[in-house]
Amino acid sequence: MQKRHTDREMYFEEQSRTAAQYYWPYLRKHGITRLRKVLEIGCGEGGNLLPFAQAGCRVYGIDLCHERIMQAREFFQRRGLNPVLRVGDAVTYDWGKERFDLILLHDVIEHVPDKEGLLRKMHDLLAPNGIAFVGFPAWQMPFGGHQQIASGRLSLCPWIHLLPVSLYKKLLRWCGETEETVTELLSIKETRCTIEMFQHLVYKSGFQVAQHTLFLINPHYHTKFGLRPVVLPAFWARLPWVRNFYCSGTFYLLQAIKVKETTCF
Repeated sequence: MQKRHTDREMYFEEQSRTAAQYYWPYLRKHGITRLRKVLEIGCGEGGNLLPFAQAGCRVYGIDLCHERIMQAREFFQRRGLNPVLRVGDAVTYDWGKERFDLILLHDVIEHVPDKEGLLRKMHDLLAPNGIAFVGFPAWQMPFGGHQQIASGRLSLCPWIHLLPVSLYKKLLRWCGETEETVTELLSIKETRCTIEMFQHLVYKSGFQVAQHTLFLINPHYHTKFGLRPVVLPAFWARLPWVRNFYCSGTFYLLQAIKVKETTCF
């Protein structure tokens, strides 16, 4: 387990740097500049939202964990900012008439059992011409199981999450991981997300892919490890299933599919 997993303000700062260095430029590169209201689902401590708040956007965040939302409020207050932060499930929460120009969902969908339900809710929450920005690690990539949260040497072992469930569970316990960690890692294994699965659900949920980029070296690794992002070579990116083993991160921009109007005579 790395220090960032226990020092939550450090994690907050790392997230905000990555968002400022890579999320904002990616959005601008693809013509998305007018953002008044921004929502992050699964916001945790809210670091991804900080650059948007500092740029004058009205930012909203929702997370299942009460402790993370309390930390987020504290971190933002120290910086003189007051976002709207809520504890709850984004799918069942009563949003009323609130709609958003941008919805962020980063490193979250691989934890969600009902991915289609979440995407459909995001579709409903977007303002006209709104955009959803989704990122996640491909399941079969070396650390797609999030085993880096383990406390021992297993945190450095690639691909162990691809072991059969029974063997994976025994290995985690044999290496001294807590039951809480074992449960979380097995949950991620159950709710895993491949590129093919995600793209299939995108269209089922009423979205189309406006733009996407697959990374060999995830932009997050710049802040975490000092590694510059590298886009997955086009040849690998075109090979279904195979690309999952090399893709350490994805950027997807999703727009609602526009229904063509028909004229009745």
